[in-house]
Amino acid sequence: MTERTEDERKQVRAEFSEATNMTPKELEDWLETEESQSVGDTSGDGESTGHKSGRRIVALKRKKVADLTEDDHDWMNKVVGYVHRHTAQGGPTEDKEHSRWRHSLMNWGHDPLK
Repeated sequence: MTERTEDERKQVRAEFSEATNMTPKELEDWLETEESQSVGDTSGDGESTGHKSGRRIVALKRKKVADLTEDDHDWMNKVVGYVHRHTAQGGPTEDKEHSRWRHSLMNWGHDPLK
């Protein structure tokens, strides 16, 4: 866990807000779909890392700023890194809308077609 100054926490929250362009409701609805549940690496319980992340992102987006912990800020920073790395890949040249690349990003709260 990283100890941050208030300015650093504000920066992390701003980057997280920009990277996660789906609303909590959009993300919750997405996480219920077969497409969402069919992408990503899965752990022993059968749920992908991205799907678990999506559920945590919904909770973080609904949390009051005053209630966010350092662990929450660390997670937000991880989400930002994931979204930046995967959007930099550019995705497939054809049918981005139905691609596993887009679906994986959406599990992390980012719809690259928005």
